[in-house]
Amino acid sequence: MGYLVGVTVLWAFSFSLIGVYLAGQVDSYFAVLLRVTLAMLVFLPFLRPSLLRGKQRLALMALGAVQLGIMYTFFYQSFLLLSVPEVLLFTIFTPVYIALLDDLMFGRFTPIYLVTALLAVLGAGVIRYDGVDSGFWLGFLVVQGANLCFAIGQVGYRRLAADLPPTLPWHNIFGWFFVGAMVIALPAFLLFGNTAALPTTSLQWGVLAWLGLVASGLGYFAWNQGATKVDAGTLAIMNNALIPAGLVVNLVIWNRDADIARLVLGAAIMATSLWLNHWWLRRRAISVA
Repeated sequence: MGYLVGVTVLWAFSFSLIGVYLAGQVDSYFAVLLRVTLAMLVFLPFLRPSLLRGKQRLALMALGAVQLGIMYTFFYQSFLLLSVPEVLLFTIFTPVYIALLDDLMFGRFTPIYLVTALLAVLGAGVIRYDGVDSGFWLGFLVVQGANLCFAIGQVGYRRLAADLPPTLPWHNIFGWFFVGAMVIALPAFLLFGNTAALPTTSLQWGVLAWLGLVASGLGYFAWNQGATKVDAGTLAIMNNALIPAGLVVNLVIWNRDADIARLVLGAAIMATSLWLNHWWLRRRAISVA
């Protein structure tokens, strides 16, 4: 739990740093590539390939490709369409995706998840009820792509860890995670990147260095390790702890003039959808017991 709390505090600043200093100024594909590269360099010196079999290495690389490479590609694009508070609020769906993936894995279907998802969409509309346009809803969908990738990565990482020895030194194998992310980030930049929009100031380079070395390198290692040490319910809740933490940072430091009343109302509706989801899970657990 300590890992997850620490990373939540760390990542709370990442949203605003991206939205304020990078989005619309630095090519998003380059930002993703540099973050992944720096994070990979943190762990490559510790990498010991002999600790994993070939299929296990490929599995860890695949998780990195999805949870980091593809997720970041969606994530950075969302800041071109939405404000930082909106990006934060729309991440509320991640716990639902985790639950849906669990249903898929065990061959069942729970209709209540559709109800909670629609309720959360209503909350999203409240946030921008006077200016909902195609760009807004496109941004909403892009964030959901990022959420789904992050959920798949977490569930997959927990599954992989369950099949590996508990004494395995993860810092000696985690480099494969970032190698997998690089498989996505490098071709994406080469195909879609804009070399005319590279960082131009020392502040932008500094923000990217922080995001790559600390938020991505140490952050993803600690988060995924924490995910293997708690139950799925706790992991789902901690996925949403980032939302209020990130909003506080953004509103207090960078966006004091935001329409807080509308944000609070929309967030309350979305939080209600999350509460309904957790209520159903508790009820189902009691009925099974």
